[in-house]
Amino acid sequence: MNQIRRGYPLIDDSRPIYVQIAEKIENDIIEGGLPEETQVPSTNQFAAFYKINPATAGKGVNLLVDQGILYKKRGVGMFVAKGAMDRLMEKRREQFYEQYVITMLQEAEKIGMTRAEVTQMIEKGAGK
Repeated sequence: MNQIRRGYPLIDDSRPIYVQIAEKIENDIIEGGLPEETQVPSTNQFAAFYKINPATAGKGVNLLVDQGILYKKRGVGMFVAKGAMDRLMEKRREQFYEQYVITMLQEAEKIGMTRAEVTQMIEKGAGK
């Protein structure tokens, strides 16, 4: 159960719980808390810890199975797949680009900022 507690914030009511469970597992993989070939907590452990239905926890875990991040060892449990970290990092980079970079550039264009001005702001922010 210690694996579940490490770095996992409370469930947020604004998004589906199963998506948050999947993201919590993803974050633990990215942060190194769940290396490749490591067993992840069971759906029953997630359900007990968060006081949710095991089917909801299972839906989050199965989301990662469908993406090739986790795999099932019959009769043993779910494990982190080889290459999971690389796949997750690529997925997060794509999300970052779409959610932040594109949005930022669109807003900059609306308010008449040049790319040089945007770059200068980024560099200023990185210097803090």
